[in-house]
Amino acid sequence: MSHLIHRSLRSDPPLALSGQGIHLRDQDGRAIIDGSGGAAVACLGHGHPRVLEAMRAQMETLCYAHTALFGCESAEALADVLVGHRPGGLSHAYFVSSGSEGNEAALKIARQYFLEIGQPERRHVIARRQSYHGNTLGALAAGGNAMRRAPYAPLLSDAFSHVSACYPYRGRAEGESDADYVARLAAELEAEFRRLGPGTVIAFLAETMVGATLGCVTALPGYFQAMREICDRHGALLILDEVMCGMGRTGTLHAWEQEGVAPDIQVIAKGLGGGYQPIGGILVAEKVVAALRDGSGAFKHGHTYQAHPMACAAALAVQRVIAEEDLLANVTRQGARLEQALTERLGNHAHVGEIRGRGLFWAVELVRDRATKTPFDPALAVHERVRDLAYEEGLACYPMNGTIDGRLGDHAILAPPYTVTAAQVDEIAAKFARAVERAVAG
Repeated sequence: MSHLIHRSLRSDPPLALSGQGIHLRDQDGRAIIDGSGGAAVACLGHGHPRVLEAMRAQMETLCYAHTALFGCESAEALADVLVGHRPGGLSHAYFVSSGSEGNEAALKIARQYFLEIGQPERRHVIARRQSYHGNTLGALAAGGNAMRRAPYAPLLSDAFSHVSACYPYRGRAEGESDADYVARLAAELEAEFRRLGPGTVIAFLAETMVGATLGCVTALPGYFQAMREICDRHGALLILDEVMCGMGRTGTLHAWEQEGVAPDIQVIAKGLGGGYQPIGGILVAEKVVAALRDGSGAFKHGHTYQAHPMACAAALAVQRVIAEEDLLANVTRQGARLEQALTERLGNHAHVGEIRGRGLFWAVELVRDRATKTPFDPALAVHERVRDLAYEEGLACYPMNGTIDGRLGDHAILAPPYTVTAAQVDEIAAKFARAVERAVAG
């Protein structure tokens, strides 16, 4: 057995020995299609020559400099690329090493903003059930993933409360229109503001497109506009977590571009650096930064590895490749093909409840009974069966259980790299469909 603490302490995972393009090669020499980019991370696949060259150049120049003393060129350039044109009013960037750290930074800068403008009574954050914002204690408390929260509940802050997610497949009542469902969710958020005291709420925090916990759930039209209006009316901030769904994954660089709103703070990570180096961050609106600049003069937060030169150099190269090779167009094109292929193969399957997603971010929710939406018994671990059988087929996917409430429900995610070809999409869909069919047979 390994001396590493792996995700399972009862069995060691196969070793990934190398990666190139869309494939990983394991210890047995098998080429496995990385159909989910790990956890929707490897947006350019593996071994992209331009990213590797940028990393080599940075390594030969500067590997590390502490931000208490120095800035670095790669971090400045990355910030310029991301917010130099002020998308949606976002004007500044702060880089860390993960999505969890990014959400921690977002929560802290939001709280400090209100201290700087003389509203220290704001101490609550409203988030959503069945959400995920990270595994550090603050991010975990903000998240609504019941399964991950449960062991650490005594350690989690009571500054966070949760409202319903926009989850039409299970949350919309029979006969309820999209508009009425959105109105009901808006009323729920409004009621939570009033329960807490509107002047005590710092922010509403939500994934623009829910990632692993619910499985690629998009909001209905008008939902985020309604949430934005409530935040604005009560003077709270809107924080959008795009750790998994952002940086091109849904077909636009920022997922919020498809929702008709812009956040005050956006959290980014996975598609930022594509897995070539650990990196995450926040993009922040001018009004928030101005309050700190004109007040105390500093963001009272910091990490040893923030704005790391190597991480920023890798992310800068990833973002340049996405832009210069027009990969967002490919995300949209191949995403439509993936949707069609999954629908053709699994759309009428007796144990497929819903196929949902956007861009190159798709999930299949599995059910015991399609008509009643009854989930499988959790003891069957259907999501793990799909994962294992997909691996037998030569495909890595991203499974999850607890879709409905942290215990019930199974789904699996596909999130191929933005460079994926039509032929590769067809192969991914075929392998995945066979795995699903085998997993639920009998």
